[in-house]
Amino acid sequence: MSFSRSVNVVFAFQGQSGKRLYSFDMNHYATKKSAAQSMLDVALLMANSSQLKTILHVGPEYRFYVPLIVLLALSITLQVVVGLLLVFIAVKYNLNDERKRTKLETMNNMATVFVFFTVLINIFIADTGFVCIRKR
Repeated sequence: MSFSRSVNVVFAFQGQSGKRLYSFDMNHYATKKSAAQSMLDVALLMANSSQLKTILHVGPEYRFYVPLIVLLALSITLQVVVGLLLVFIAVKYNLNDERKRTKLETMNNMATVFVFFTVLINIFIADTGFVCIRKR
């Protein structure tokens, strides 16, 4: 197996017959990955904003009112930061540029850590549970 390199193709694998078996474009992959992750972010953002609207509607008589508002605000903030990082990674920078590789890896690692904390926060949000309290 031999490796060849071009501007858009990071790896191209060739078999015994000399035919190209597989090619991998980092920019295309990162754009698809970022688009998919952004769609999931939007779904979680909508769920968090709906939960925030509900908890604000119920009011301070709910026993987890302040913790839920803090956790929801933190989760929404982290989601916005992750979304911005993904846009910069996928759109602004060329992943094939070796000079930008360390910066992009750092940004990707930051996005991964922020996603991890967003998941943890949303576990706590779900754990507090929300029982509908009707106002009279």
